[in-house]
Amino acid sequence: MSARRKVLVLVVSVLVLACVGGVAVWRADARAARKDQVQAGGPEVRPGPVSLAAGGPPRIVFRSMAWGPHRDELTSVPASAPNGPRAASGVKCLRFAAGGGTGICLQAERGPVNDTYRAVVLDSALHETRHVDLAGIPTRARVSPSGRMVAWTVFVGGDSYAGTNFSTRTSILDTRTGVLQPTLEDYTVTRDGKRLRAADVNFWGVTFADDTHFYATLATGGHTYLIHGDTATRTAVTLRTNVECPSLSPDGTRIAFKKRVPGLSPDAPWRLYVLDLSTLKDHPLAEPRNVDDQPTWTDNATLSYSLPGNYGSDLYTVPANGTGTPHLLTPSALSPTWLGGSHQG
Repeated sequence: MSARRKVLVLVVSVLVLACVGGVAVWRADARAARKDQVQAGGPEVRPGPVSLAAGGPPRIVFRSMAWGPHRDELTSVPASAPNGPRAASGVKCLRFAAGGGTGICLQAERGPVNDTYRAVVLDSALHETRHVDLAGIPTRARVSPSGRMVAWTVFVGGDSYAGTNFSTRTSILDTRTGVLQPTLEDYTVTRDGKRLRAADVNFWGVTFADDTHFYATLATGGHTYLIHGDTATRTAVTLRTNVECPSLSPDGTRIAFKKRVPGLSPDAPWRLYVLDLSTLKDHPLAEPRNVDDQPTWTDNATLSYSLPGNYGSDLYTVPANGTGTPHLLTPSALSPTWLGGSHQG
């Protein structure tokens, strides 16, 4: 074979290998793109705009639990198509809530030895406006309807509400003034007309009525109480017992909550109930399973809540009046907020 022919064969071989390599790379990119959009038979998730603005079409913003590159990111879907393609924001949260164009995102910062946590205040475009270091594992978050006040709860000891060996810390931040109330344990609490003084108090699960008034859970002496608090005077009063993780209805007349029901397993003791604030009487909802979540009102007639799922958590809905049956809203999702309408809780 002549030298010229050898060179020609070499050039052709190089070109063929380059072509094969290019096809392989293209196919790998295509597979990655498909994986980026569709998660192993789960919901379609792809990068897209996510807004917390109060206006616009009705939509749901939540933490996506679907496996893939967008797991734990805030994603958005139309409220009319909860199982539709998800727009992923790139912002990761463990717990999330929004209202009035403000969001609160409780995040984990992974370290080589220990994880740390922080509460990040977001504007309507998901830009950070402030953050606060947290003393423990995030568990609950809420925003007042105007967006001015944000609250969060963390576990500073233990990691479950089911037992008695846990400690929580609940904080409220005024995003307008920057004033942080680091713990509700500094509040003056009245029970049965007398000031409550106890070393074992825990607070969790704030739900705002407005920028001054809120409801939450207080635990002491082996009992839980629904409290009505005032951020201006830093006072609270107990209303009734056996109310955990309250959520105020958009019309401000009812509280959805999880209630410990006698006779159930200590590891799964809760059922969903709704309390009428005018009478302090409650009724059970048509969800027979244990619910360890702070429910969210989708509107004045329906509640949303999470249950364990294949990827960590699925969202369900159930009528607030006790009728009907539970309905799977969307799989692989947690911490939803309904936007584009009048929602709170």
